[in-house]
Amino acid sequence: MPESLLLCAARSSTTTTIGGPSQVSLEAGPSQDRVTIYTLPDDVLLQIFHFYRNHLKNGWHALVHVCQRWRSIVFASPRHLNLRLEYTGKRPMSEMLDVWPVLPVVIEYSKDRSSSYWGNVTGALESEHHHRICHIDLRYIPSSRWERLAAAMQKPFPELTSLWFWADGNTVTSLPDSFLGGSAPLLRLLWLENCPVQGLPKLLLSANQLDSLNLWNIPHSGYISPQDLVTALSVMCRLEDLFLGFQSPLYPASRPPPVTRSVLPALRELVFRGVHEYLEDLLAQVEVPFLNTLEITFFMDPDVVLPQLHRLISHTKSFKTCDRATLRTVRFGNGIQFSIFGRKDGFLSLVIWSIEFLDWHSEVCGSTLPLLSNLVQLKIVDDALRWTDDMDTTRWLELLDPFIAVKDLWLSHQVGRHVCQALEELAEERVTEVSPALQNIFLKRLKPFKSVPKYIERFVAARKLSGHPVAVHRWG
Repeated sequence: MPESLLLCAARSSTTTTIGGPSQVSLEAGPSQDRVTIYTLPDDVLLQIFHFYRNHLKNGWHALVHVCQRWRSIVFASPRHLNLRLEYTGKRPMSEMLDVWPVLPVVIEYSKDRSSSYWGNVTGALESEHHHRICHIDLRYIPSSRWERLAAAMQKPFPELTSLWFWADGNTVTSLPDSFLGGSAPLLRLLWLENCPVQGLPKLLLSANQLDSLNLWNIPHSGYISPQDLVTALSVMCRLEDLFLGFQSPLYPASRPPPVTRSVLPALRELVFRGVHEYLEDLLAQVEVPFLNTLEITFFMDPDVVLPQLHRLISHTKSFKTCDRATLRTVRFGNGIQFSIFGRKDGFLSLVIWSIEFLDWHSEVCGSTLPLLSNLVQLKIVDDALRWTDDMDTTRWLELLDPFIAVKDLWLSHQVGRHVCQALEELAEERVTEVSPALQNIFLKRLKPFKSVPKYIERFVAARKLSGHPVAVHRWG
């Protein structure tokens, strides 16, 4: 569609009442000649309508009330214009369907969560119109409504492309094998939160068109094993996003024997929260050659062993280009977050709960070691904790030891004092052993125009004499 026509559509104005003749006029171009929109053929009007529909939610409602011709054009091309009827549960669905042509139905969450709302929504799912429903988005589903709602979903929804279920609180009844009739051939997005998913594997085996799968806050009562999940994932050649999170650190399954790995050719993002044994069992059974975003949160575990994560990181192309990292304390909890990222592609975030900040390397380095030698920038942010002045400085040096290529070191206030004091204690002959490539130190809260702080003066002087000078800068 020519840009001039889009500009004309944006500048058009309507002065008619519903059903009356259109007085819409368009600028034809530099000549300023005026033409009525009735001179445009139907296919050009359809393109204008498509543009209008894409830039305004439910814009087609206004179009069909301008005149009979526009109404006919719109309803003659429901797929091209992606026409949908949105149902919010405020009244019985039959009342809405009686005044519109046969179009796909979208059922969406409404702020009105009264009993009548849930009754109308469940009634719509139970009705003979279920075959027209293409999108379901229900959040904060009360526990008292869950059983009937789950029962209403035990039949096929042949047009369903997107499903969001977000249970409010713990539910008891797991989704059965007959959920969605056990088949969802058109489903592109599936998001289940706080929902038991024991009966889900059968459905997932049919959902080979899925782009995004989100199973989050899975209660222990509705567990899905790594083996069942991988079997389902193996048919999802289009899956780009996988979110998998558990409420509980329990892991009832036994470790599986080595198996042939399934390739997930389209997976770009993997987000996981749970115990490290589950993730290891999952990764042992899959290959993800084009993964570029990996976010992992482990429950408290003093002995994290991650050979499969190590393998994945070592063989994933996007992670090899990462050159920056941030190490920080996780807010509102006893844990650390280690994030590695590149300037254009690749992001890895590893959160481990209930470990000491200075012990991070024993848990993290084993899985991320292939990346550490490539990092040229490191930020350590940990002002949330209070440190004592009598802490063993050698532990701070151990923290820096793996980062042999770091040139720029950014330190928040308290961490900065401790790290710098540890560097200060290095003997002159060892001054380049820790962070040998270091060129710049950026310190938070360093006063403007302040010279090198006293607690790092000797280190800076020694580095200068060694031929590997380090400059100190103000951060912020």
